[in-house]
Amino acid sequence: MDTMWSYMSSQGEIMKDRLFLLRPGFFKDSQGPFYCGDSVSVEGLLSFCPQLRNAVDVEYIDAPRPRAAIVNLIGAENQSVPVIVLTAGLKPVDASLTIREQSGVRFIDDPSQIRQYLSSQYDVARPA
Repeated sequence: MDTMWSYMSSQGEIMKDRLFLLRPGFFKDSQGPFYCGDSVSVEGLLSFCPQLRNAVDVEYIDAPRPRAAIVNLIGAENQSVPVIVLTAGLKPVDASLTIREQSGVRFIDDPSQIRQYLSSQYDVARPA
């Protein structure tokens, strides 16, 4: 098993980083449809490097809060999107990244840092 791409849990399950992006086409009050520009910037990297879709679990979530899938992992105060929740036990290749933590769960919630993490961790194209 390539530990750069996934991690085997003690129960024998393959664990992957979980990337949450906002589902496009949402409305605010009676305005819309909208998309999340920060999610689009990460989506662009996924488009340029489609192998990332096999390396990480990509989950599209709806805009309204609370965003239960995120809250359950890293708390209500950290439900901004995009966010990538890192696989437990897998060390990031790039030590310069700002990794946040909530109750022992590590995550990155800055779009440029998410792109940097994906590029370095999965050895794909990075910005010039």
